[in-house]
Amino acid sequence: MTLPAGASFVVRVGGGDINEAFRVVLADGGEAFVKTRADAAPGEYAAEAAGLGWLAEPGALRTPRVLEVDERYLALEWIESAPSGALGVAGAEELGRGLAATHASGAPCFGWREGSGGFGSLRLSNEPAADWPCFYADRRLRPLARLACERGAVSARAIDAIERVCGKLDELCGPSEPPARLHGDLWSGNVMADASGRPWLIDPSAYGGHREVDLAMLALFGAPSRRMFDAYEEVAPLADGWQDRVELYQLLPLLVHALLFGGSYAGAVERVALRYAG
Repeated sequence: MTLPAGASFVVRVGGGDINEAFRVVLADGGEAFVKTRADAAPGEYAAEAAGLGWLAEPGALRTPRVLEVDERYLALEWIESAPSGALGVAGAEELGRGLAATHASGAPCFGWREGSGGFGSLRLSNEPAADWPCFYADRRLRPLARLACERGAVSARAIDAIERVCGKLDELCGPSEPPARLHGDLWSGNVMADASGRPWLIDPSAYGGHREVDLAMLALFGAPSRRMFDAYEEVAPLADGWQDRVELYQLLPLLVHALLFGGSYAGAVERVALRYAG
């Protein structure tokens, strides 16, 4: 492991699937959460730090303050979590309203200025695209499908169906919307409840994209409550037909999980891809 110079009182804590994580006291006496990994990709932690700052800019939701960034680690302010680890009703409502405002603050393009991003050890291009269907097809679904094919992570039938889905995205993606400011990896584990029960966003893979992507991922992996979605729509109603697009956008995290974890995710990828392939 690699930690900031002068770090002391080092205690290992939970930190996700691929990083080691520690609660430490820095040389200046402040407490920090430090994540580190020997094989982190160049610029990985810098991109995460930039994403945290970008999501915090609108002032609608909290993200941990970045204390130090290195190629081998990222140090963030220590946030004391809620004893239950979960958001209550008020916290879920704040998350819904704040996420709507964060999305509405927008992005300059479909993509990300740093040019790369990813999910854990999977790195993906965030090169800007002309529109959302092109970005979703060429920067997300097709690259992940190629990798899944190379690794034998999903069936040939699923790969063929994903390609057919990509060819139909102009009609499947619904009404055109401007790029939203996305967290990009917004499952329940990346929404932290602090000691007061208020939400914080952590571990982003931020980029400009379609706002329904964040919501679909929350729905797939344990959103705090139905009230969170209601609070979101009170601020920013979703476009007609959004319910029919939920699984279309869940295809992205399902592909990621099929690649990282295998198991039943491969079957879920095939089922969802066939639904939209027609």
